[in-house]
Amino acid sequence: LHFADQGKTVVRLKGGDPTVFGRGGEEMEFLERQGVPVRLVPGITAASGISAALGVPLTHRDHADSVRFITGHARSECTTPFEARYPWAQLADPKTTLVIYMGLATLPDLAAGLCEAGLPADTPAVAVQDGTTPTQRVIAARLDELPKKVEEAELRSPTLVFIGNVCSLLDEEMAAAAA
Repeated sequence: LHFADQGKTVVRLKGGDPTVFGRGGEEMEFLERQGVPVRLVPGITAASGISAALGVPLTHRDHADSVRFITGHARSECTTPFEARYPWAQLADPKTTLVIYMGLATLPDLAAGLCEAGLPADTPAVAVQDGTTPTQRVIAARLDELPKKVEEAELRSPTLVFIGNVCSLLDEEMAAAAA
């Protein structure tokens, strides 16, 4: 605020799209309340960039007719029990691609919740660390096996998780080349 109050141009650079789990909307509201004019420049959200780089479409007429982005982040101030945070039956739709941002720590619970809600345990899934960068790492597995494989591979944040039948289209060569 200090520099903006002096009439200077201030840039807040964020990776991906600032309005998709980037708190861009919250920051914009705050600045506007302070009388600071704001212009958001859209970016490409990680889900779109990574899926394209891996050859895994977010939707596909034979595999998924919708895509849903959710946060897997377990905020410390959230008092709702984990099991009650998500509309599990809706998330377990086999015709939807599910993309989980910030879900590395909660992946075991998310996978178990989806399976308990009826998503088949053998649903293809992919976890991508550092997507679209030179340090990208990709782990593909069945939904019920993904948490263990991610732990064994010692993936770290940022890791994005894709769950759904479109993951069966993963192009292993593209995944290796993108790394």
